[in-house]
Amino acid sequence: MDNFYMKKALDLASKGMGKTSPNPLVGAVIVKNDKIIGEGYHEYYGGPHAEVNAIKNSTENVEGATMYVTLEPCSHYGKTPPCANLLVEKKISKVFVAMLDPNPLVSGKGVEILKNNGIEVSVGLLGWEAKKTNEIFIKYITEKKPFVILKTAMSLDGKIATKTGESKWITNAISREYVHELRNKVSGIMVGVNTVIMDDPLLTTRLKHGGRDATRIIVDSSLRIPLTAKILSVDSPTKTIIATTEKADLDKISSLKEFKGVEVIITPLKNGKVDLNYLFNFVGNNGIDSVLVEGGATLNFSVLEEKLVDKIITFIAPKLIGGEKSKTPIGGEGFEKLSDAVLLYNMNIKTYGEDIMIEAYVRKEN
Repeated sequence: MDNFYMKKALDLASKGMGKTSPNPLVGAVIVKNDKIIGEGYHEYYGGPHAEVNAIKNSTENVEGATMYVTLEPCSHYGKTPPCANLLVEKKISKVFVAMLDPNPLVSGKGVEILKNNGIEVSVGLLGWEAKKTNEIFIKYITEKKPFVILKTAMSLDGKIATKTGESKWITNAISREYVHELRNKVSGIMVGVNTVIMDDPLLTTRLKHGGRDATRIIVDSSLRIPLTAKILSVDSPTKTIIATTEKADLDKISSLKEFKGVEVIITPLKNGKVDLNYLFNFVGNNGIDSVLVEGGATLNFSVLEEKLVDKIITFIAPKLIGGEKSKTPIGGEGFEKLSDAVLLYNMNIKTYGEDIMIEAYVRKEN
């Protein structure tokens, strides 16, 4: 039953997706006399923590109860008081913690408060699942760099478009709906200028239940983006960032800045292009904790080559397109040796209708 209750807490944590950034997703369940008496999760940034909500929602006194929480109760004052102290005050008897707080400044201190006050603590229950739930938060809090997801969609024979460039739509509506769930999850979405020129996307989040728009980031070394591009005039509360270089025309930079919500940054040149390491450091330092890279093929290879990608999500549709000139998901120059190839691990396969989705993580040590 311990696994059952912690899984319930993890499911609750996921309800905060897209609303708590840059804070973590946290869920809590309170059990007394073998029944759940309280549930709660961190619902929005700056709001009450999961433990607070679970206690507030409890149907009876929580004294002597057991709490299952997906992340170590906080031990410091932030926007809310320390949750560890609250559990002591409410006389919780035992706490199952899925994972310690990854912030090295506070990790273990919440558990220490609980133990020093006579509360039994168990750490690690469904720890892997908890780490996956908060993979964005973990990387950002420890490295101050965004967690990067590379998303691609292709036909069964590995094509992202026909030889004429037609790409709408390779995958089905169910897969595309999930992509909008991904957009709702992250705080930044990135494409290359070729994608803007070919597809003229909005890069907004369009879900039936709403959702938030991520900051739109366009990589455009020579500033070729058309001033008529939809992305420059999109009605959205979030801004559009265009990353360019010294090759950009100054008059065009001035014109772009006239668009509401458009920010132009000039990065150093690297191999004649935008310095992607500089760009990702910039967005990380500006509060963007995660970036969904949606291509195209040239940018996809560049972020892989620079070892910036943490996770790959690939959709495969049951279609055959063919053609030597039809593009593949990863373009650019490609790696010369198999020993340089990007290696993946922890693969997970799901289906969305007839489409197949493969999710995997990138090995950084190769």
